[in-house]
Amino acid sequence: MTSRVIERWIEAHLARKRIGANSLIVSVYGDLITVHGGVVWLADLIRLMAPFGLNERVIRTSVYRLVQDGWLESGQIGRNSYYRLSASAVRRSEPAWQRVFEPGGEGWDGTWQLVMLPSALDAREAEGLRKELSWAGYGTLASGMLLRPTADAATLRNILDGCGLRDRVVPLTARGLDGVTAAATDELVRECWDLQAIAATYDSFIEHFRSLLRPLRGANIDPGQAFLVQTLLMHEFRRVLLHDPQLPEQVMPRRWSGDAARELCAKLYRLTWPAARAHLTSTCSAPDGPLPAAAAQFFRRFGGLDAEGRMPADAGDED
Repeated sequence: MTSRVIERWIEAHLARKRIGANSLIVSVYGDLITVHGGVVWLADLIRLMAPFGLNERVIRTSVYRLVQDGWLESGQIGRNSYYRLSASAVRRSEPAWQRVFEPGGEGWDGTWQLVMLPSALDAREAEGLRKELSWAGYGTLASGMLLRPTADAATLRNILDGCGLRDRVVPLTARGLDGVTAAATDELVRECWDLQAIAATYDSFIEHFRSLLRPLRGANIDPGQAFLVQTLLMHEFRRVLLHDPQLPEQVMPRRWSGDAARELCAKLYRLTWPAARAHLTSTCSAPDGPLPAAAAQFFRRFGGLDAEGRMPADAGDED
């Protein structure tokens, strides 16, 4: 049963937000299509995206561009085309989606990862690497030098390998001196990351989406509305999170609005996902038949998803 309150919210959101078709399609793949086998027919994708105000021509153009940019790859059976995320797109997007569904910034042993970009890199290579490092939470210390408070060397190696630059930049590990660097570290964090601006984007996210809690708690959520809300929710939260370096709690403000935004996002997701998945599987099919069941890791999102869409007891019910 459709809700007029939710319908008005969706209409207002789509009217006030300029959402690129390319990025919205990537959000749909990353959130739901990939966990259901990862492949859908183009005709089904066109139907799935139509309620966002995207017509067939726009979707076909966006899909073509995503293929050209290496995000999607296609196949064909007869006259029908199907699409999946490319292997490189999966590599690039998996860490970002992991940051969405799993909290970060927990624990730190004082280790810093530094990356120094030599002047020999051409501008395109350097910019591509900076973008990948920024998505992974690295901040700019100086021209040609980025850093991140973490001991996670594996993520850095994967980024360098993916960019083909493992032997062309200088990665370093450093540690602060105990007892003499706390104040300077706080100042360094403020210089490298604009936490105030990031907090403002989280506050805006909370203000915009929390009005959905009450209507979504009603019974019999319409699957089409659930899919629209969940897609817009994840699209916006992913975009906000991309600007959050998810620094260790030791260098973060005591009251961080990112924590409240994640809690709200998790509550809304638990309310929408059963109906949203039902809409996806009723709208789309795979080349060899119905979409397969969701992969096991899907149900571990946000600390665990209940089969009936209920929230864990410790999630709370406050608006």
